[in-house]
Amino acid sequence: MKINLKSIFGIKSPEIDNSPLNKEEPEYDKYVNFYYSNLINSIILFALTSNELEKLATPTFNPISELETEIDYAFTPVCFETIFRNQLVDESFKTELLAFKKGTDDIPSEIWDWDHIDIHPTWILIRQKANELLEKLGIESRTYNDDYTTVYDSKGNILKKGKSTTLK
Repeated sequence: MKINLKSIFGIKSPEIDNSPLNKEEPEYDKYVNFYYSNLINSIILFALTSNELEKLATPTFNPISELETEIDYAFTPVCFETIFRNQLVDESFKTELLAFKKGTDDIPSEIWDWDHIDIHPTWILIRQKANELLEKLGIESRTYNDDYTTVYDSKGNILKKGKSTTLK
């Protein structure tokens, strides 16, 4: 026999008010422009050749490492879903974007280096898909957006101040 302890002790479930007037904007929605920039940047990185990626290299920016970390962050569920909820990307692109992410996840670890990016069929296919996605999303530039990047020197001084991620 199942006993409902909540009713025995007079505990009532809180009523849920789903009206739009009483919904607070989720805390992470204020970062939506940063999440969007991160998503587009991650696709741009996969659209570039090894020469183009090498031009981005700095002491604090390793393009090969950024290929992996940037896309993983961009597809973190809360970041990814926030972009769609705030209508920065049309919902119709979600499946194609997730398929692209799966394709990048499936790149064998033994070809994650400069020597393979321009010649290996897997990398060539990923680059083609990245460029197709960017075109479909209306992104003309293949320039990595570093607006949110803050760069420090070896002493911790700010050389370049990135945008605040709290601006919507």
